[in-house]
Amino acid sequence: MLGLPEDILLLLFSYSGTQALGSLAQVCRKFHSLISRDTLWRRIAKASLNTGITRLGRDTVPHIALKERVQVSQNWQRGRCRQEILLRWKCNLLPWLQLDDQWLYLSQAADIRAYQLTQNGVGLQRRPVSIYTGHRDDVCRFVVSESHVISGGGDGKIIVCDTYNSFYAAYSAHNQEVNCIDSRGHVIVSGSRDKTARIWSLSSNRLGESLHTIRTEDRVWSVAINPTLSSVMTGTACCGHASPLRIWDLQSGQLESSLGSDFRRGAGVLDILYETPSVVLTCGYDTYIRQWDMRASTRRSMMEWEEPHDSALYCLQSDGNFMIASGSSRYGVVRLWDKRQTKTLQVFFLSSPSSSPVYCLRFTTSHLYAALAHALYTLDFTTSEPRHEN
Repeated sequence: MLGLPEDILLLLFSYSGTQALGSLAQVCRKFHSLISRDTLWRRIAKASLNTGITRLGRDTVPHIALKERVQVSQNWQRGRCRQEILLRWKCNLLPWLQLDDQWLYLSQAADIRAYQLTQNGVGLQRRPVSIYTGHRDDVCRFVVSESHVISGGGDGKIIVCDTYNSFYAAYSAHNQEVNCIDSRGHVIVSGSRDKTARIWSLSSNRLGESLHTIRTEDRVWSVAINPTLSSVMTGTACCGHASPLRIWDLQSGQLESSLGSDFRRGAGVLDILYETPSVVLTCGYDTYIRQWDMRASTRRSMMEWEEPHDSALYCLQSDGNFMIASGSSRYGVVRLWDKRQTKTLQVFFLSSPSSSPVYCLRFTTSHLYAALAHALYTLDFTTSEPRHEN
């Protein structure tokens, strides 16, 4: 068998599972070298959780070998990780966070701080490299998009900085706090407690110019721009007669359609995530994660996952394939979901001894970061240690 051509050996190996490949890799150096190739692991990686391979087959982290990512994926599947507190603060806050390459951006009261992640995201430099400031009240939401840090605050303002802190602009956007914000291309969309969403230009010569005002007749908790830049989705408090999920044309600000019809009163939508231009995930006060297919004529959710302890879901994140992570409103609960199953895959309790919602979470192929009222937590899935029990 050792004398067979490499392409024949690779074809034979392709029929093996992860355990068999691990055993074959120990036979000899030739087998070890062949089994380390990405072509052999791509099929396995596509069917695994959080390997950086999306449902469209796109590889988002090509600098890490697929074999290593599959090994870490097994830790996500089994809940094997090391839990750490990266940062603490004295007063309870409502923080938000974003990841951008090797940077972690975290809002703390009226400031946004940029921290550099250490090599391979193992840790965090404790002192911020940059601080973005200017709000007179707490930052409610912010987004890092195309070298801009764009924030909305309790003072009703939107502040735009570039990531190098060499450019700054601030303007009054709403009569009440800016609850949510998103930006793609040269457009900003903001939503407020004042029952409006507004579309703004991000072009340098029109910065701060309001293009359209969308009157939702309900408090806006979340917004998300379609990746095609054709429309924007708003999630509202569901205190009126209209669906809390509506789609508006980005060019005209006119209503295009509504999603769903069976929301109970108060089932506000707190987070919206476009996985693709046609697939959207939402969550909120009604304790459900819902997946919507924009191509379906019924405009109903195609799949649903219910939080088993009847807690509101404040935030969610997806690997673009099979895995979803959600943050609950009680006890700092982070849940991992496999879309191919109806029940929770893994659960982690981050808030101890005091209870706190998970206000925001983000993850890479190896780490999950969660912002709670009193601290920033991380779950490190590169570890070979047994699962941490709370």
